[in-house]
Amino acid sequence: MRGRPRFRTAVAAATAALLCAGALSGCTAGEPAAKTPAARPTPKPAPKPTPLWDVSPASVAAVGDSVTRAFDACSVLTDCPEASWATGTDTTVNSLALRLLGPEKVATRSWNLARTGARMAELPEQMAGAAAERPELVTVMMGANDACRPTPELMTPVDDFRTFFEAALARLRKGAPKAQVYVASVPSLMHLWSTGRVSPMGLEVWKLGICGAMLTDAEDLGAAAERRRAEVQDRVVAYNRVLSEVCAKDERCRYDGGAVFGFRFDGGQLSPWDFFHPSKDGQARLAELAYRRITKE
Repeated sequence: MRGRPRFRTAVAAATAALLCAGALSGCTAGEPAAKTPAARPTPKPAPKPTPLWDVSPASVAAVGDSVTRAFDACSVLTDCPEASWATGTDTTVNSLALRLLGPEKVATRSWNLARTGARMAELPEQMAGAAAERPELVTVMMGANDACRPTPELMTPVDDFRTFFEAALARLRKGAPKAQVYVASVPSLMHLWSTGRVSPMGLEVWKLGICGAMLTDAEDLGAAAERRRAEVQDRVVAYNRVLSEVCAKDERCRYDGGAVFGFRFDGGQLSPWDFFHPSKDGQARLAELAYRRITKE
């Protein structure tokens, strides 16, 4: 009888080992099987961050030069801001502001601070004025007058152009840090020359001194004239590079990617009075280019 306790102990150990072998979780002989942990709740997905760029801004301020003032779009030697690509009210143009805000809000939620004849050196002051309105979007079209000087030697140096543009964005950020900025490229002055020079009236008007660096002696195809025009065009390309690079450093700035520079204005999209500034049709094309870029997700 003395061997029975040992027998019972051996049987108990063997039984425990068999039970552990069939359990889902590991255990050792003589220990109870571990409990299966309770299922954890599925974590909720993190909310998507709000996009930095708003494709439907509720107010627009425009800065720039004669193009944004729609100079010569309605009558000779006159600004026509109602036909401006940026903030105009003319429904045939269907300006950027009309597209974004609707006709009811254009008068109270958009501002045209551009000035005919302005160069990049004036942009910081215009930007300060725009910042004072606290707009959600600022449009910039500036630089053509920096190249359209009487001679190429008088064109704004590229480094100065960069300094003025950087200062302009800094002025805006000081007063309106969250304003979005759309920057249009400088149009191709070479293309405007090649388009307008086929018009006898355009040639006569250009003799009055419009964009002399490019348009002086517009019919001259000699080597010296071609070099002069190429120098002006190269400066425009350099200006656009500056606009692109400076804008890229600002997370709330969008450059048009060269869309305006690359657009091929035809005769009907140029003013019938100077064959250089956009007509109402040309203004409408600028509005469309801007709207596409600004509303792109």
